[in-house]
Amino acid sequence: MSESTPAEEARGTDSATRGGRPARPRGGRTGRTERTDRVALSSLVAAHAISQTGNVVTAFAVPFYVLGLGGSGAEVGLAAAFATAPVIIGGPLGGVVVDRVGHRRAAIVADLVSGASVLAMPVLALTVGLPFWALLALVFVGGLLDSPGQTARRVMLPALTERAGVRIERSVGLLDGSERFAKLIGASIAGLLVAAVGPVASLFVNAATFAVSAALTGALVPASGPGGAHGESATTVAPTDGLAPSADEPGDQPEPTRASYRSDLVEGARFVVRDPLMRLIVALVLTTNLLDAARGSTLLPLYANDRLGGAAALGLLVATMGGCALAGNVAFGFVAHRVPRRVTFVACFTLAGGPSSLAFALGAPLPVLVAATALSGLAAGALNPILGTVQLERTPEHLRGRVFGLVTAGAWAGIPAGALLGGVAADTIGLTVAFGIVAVVYTTVTLTPLTGGHWRLMERRGPPGDRPPAPSL
Repeated sequence: MSESTPAEEARGTDSATRGGRPARPRGGRTGRTERTDRVALSSLVAAHAISQTGNVVTAFAVPFYVLGLGGSGAEVGLAAAFATAPVIIGGPLGGVVVDRVGHRRAAIVADLVSGASVLAMPVLALTVGLPFWALLALVFVGGLLDSPGQTARRVMLPALTERAGVRIERSVGLLDGSERFAKLIGASIAGLLVAAVGPVASLFVNAATFAVSAALTGALVPASGPGGAHGESATTVAPTDGLAPSADEPGDQPEPTRASYRSDLVEGARFVVRDPLMRLIVALVLTTNLLDAARGSTLLPLYANDRLGGAAALGLLVATMGGCALAGNVAFGFVAHRVPRRVTFVACFTLAGGPSSLAFALGAPLPVLVAATALSGLAAGALNPILGTVQLERTPEHLRGRVFGLVTAGAWAGIPAGALLGGVAADTIGLTVAFGIVAVVYTTVTLTPLTGGHWRLMERRGPPGDRPPAPSL
């Protein structure tokens, strides 16, 4: 964002941009420092990509493990629901923890806990056995800290972006692109692993990715949290709730003393509720995520298993989606600051879900399904960079962890239900009708931002003096 921050004033910098790029701090900057900042930003993006790759492997392994046990479509949907439900809990609660304990520490701990829970799945399956109820429990635990870890990395992004002299639209696009890249690589790896060695053994790869992500964050990403991110004036406070800052992580100190954990959560929730654009975004993405969960987590694996020959075809489709979304993301990064956000958002969102769902509903052959999926991927590449930039622009820095966590939880609230409904729909009305319903509803709801109203707030904000005030707390 272009407002001047206390950190910039302390370094004797201004927030003017040169040629559309953030101005670099003028004092004490060397070539080595700039290279270090770029390495830190690249490492954050890489850690995010590696962690997300593990999640893709899990998304492949779990449904095929359930099917291997003789499970039904409803049970596949139930497993997918248990994988996504933790986001609704971990989003808001974890967002407050991220703001309190420090973003870097939160990201590392989240990866380590998720990795340990995922590792337990193949270990149990290969020793004493992994019944369905135990799989559900481990899937739930594995996803509980996934959202806080992603939130922590996203909150660290603006400070690292500013230091590296990169446009915020570009860096948000890079982070989203890393997720798309993870789908491309992870889907290819997962499809081959599940087909070659089975779903259980492939989970060892997932556990390893979380360990690598945690190590990369710990080694190359500097501490950035309240009170000490990249040269911001640190405030030493008494530790609260037993969360004392580590001596070797001065930038990961907790925020100045607050009244309570509950008040932190209420403060973030009040901001989200009072911001009209945030409310609209959460409602829209909640609906589309519900449809995406029904389609991607349940209907698509069942369709691939029933009509396309299994995990290899599913891997091809998911990799196509991820690869084309990555290409769309990279291409959009070069024009993001020039195009109207709202119209671009609507056009891309509609293309991201409608055509591909319709192709499955019509029973198109695999080459047509791949082409429709590629179109959806290219369009989807623009969505998260737009949404991420808008959220960063509208949210005060000290609230980002809890606000992003709450927005994520709200947007993901429909995913568990969507995954379960997808399985029930497959068992009752059939795959063809289910995909048709998804196509119609998806297209309808993604056109709503064209109605105007508060959706107009999505457009690029002007200089600080021309910007509408953020909602009061």
